[in-house]
Amino acid sequence: MTTRQPRVEVEYCTQCRWLLRAGWTAQELLTTFTTELGEVALVPGTGGVFDVRLDGELLWSRKAEGGFPEMAVLKQLVRDRIAPDRDLGHSDRKASGRDAGA
Repeated sequence: MTTRQPRVEVEYCTQCRWLLRAGWTAQELLTTFTTELGEVALVPGTGGVFDVRLDGELLWSRKAEGGFPEMAVLKQLVRDRIAPDRDLGHSDRKASGRDAGA
């Protein structure tokens, strides 16, 4: 079996029952990046993990960042690596407004 690129992995804690959050994250990324992403995988883990990786590069770690990613921020992190010229519409405006202290 060949791995499709780019590949996103959402590793989630099964003990914390974060499968629905991981599934929603995957759905949001696949809906936004319909032709840019090759694969989104849900990876069961333990110990409070909620990590998002793109082709092995850690984009978000719940433990390191102190919480779950806002979806607009996560989409920007993915976009910046796979389609830097792409406009994310309201996701860009929402996150930009937050970053500007709005």
